[in-house]
Amino acid sequence: MNVKTILAAKGGDVISIEPTADLAAAAHLLSKHRIGAVVICGAGGRLSGILSERDIVRAVAEHGAAALNVPVGQVMTRNVITCGENDSISELMERMTAGKFRHMPVVKGERLIGVISIGDVVKSRVQEIESDAAAMRDYIQTA
Repeated sequence: MNVKTILAAKGGDVISIEPTADLAAAAHLLSKHRIGAVVICGAGGRLSGILSERDIVRAVAEHGAAALNVPVGQVMTRNVITCGENDSISELMERMTAGKFRHMPVVKGERLIGVISIGDVVKSRVQEIESDAAAMRDYIQTA
């Protein structure tokens, strides 16, 4: 099972925001779409960063309510770890666990084609395990 399989099931829609938008707008976007992170796109739609709920909480802890007026570009994570559509689910789990993050943009060349969350990875892995278990039960019943 790989990233391409997950994207085929969930789609490649990417919610993004400009780096000049404020954190209040980003928080509203996260809430509206019921997501935990938003991709930051710069000039030409190029991936510039990612902003997670954790980033917003850190900013509020540091600046108080005034943080909601801070531009996203000042708070976002700039060194974004990405994956490709041929990366395996195991590779994603390892990278997400090691990096302690829950969202990973998927790129094909220079183009952003989707975002995978840890929830997507877990769901995919559970489906894979259930499928393997069903195949094993079928095999045992016919043996």
